[in-house]
Amino acid sequence: MTITCFIEYRIDPAKITEFQQYAENWGHIIPGCGGQLLGYFLPHEGTNNRAFGLISFASLADYESYRQRLKADPAGSKNFQLANTGQFILEEQRSF
Repeated sequence: MTITCFIEYRIDPAKITEFQQYAENWGHIIPGCGGQLLGYFLPHEGTNNRAFGLISFASLADYESYRQRLKADPAGSKNFQLANTGQFILEEQRSF
């Protein structure tokens, strides 16, 4: 059985290009830290300020280990900093 982390973002629609770069960066970082990236989904039609990310793991313990590796990863830290500096993520919610 796997678990999937569903991340819902509320983003600044004027900064969608910045969020797109952020999402593309995770495409390289997440697998290296142990997550199975199912994808990032940006607004296309309809609501222009919602984006989603889906990442699967074999177990909740694997997710917790992944989070620790992600925080220690230099590229992960750089991507978190990109989001903080760019302020294109207004809200982030995670569910499983």
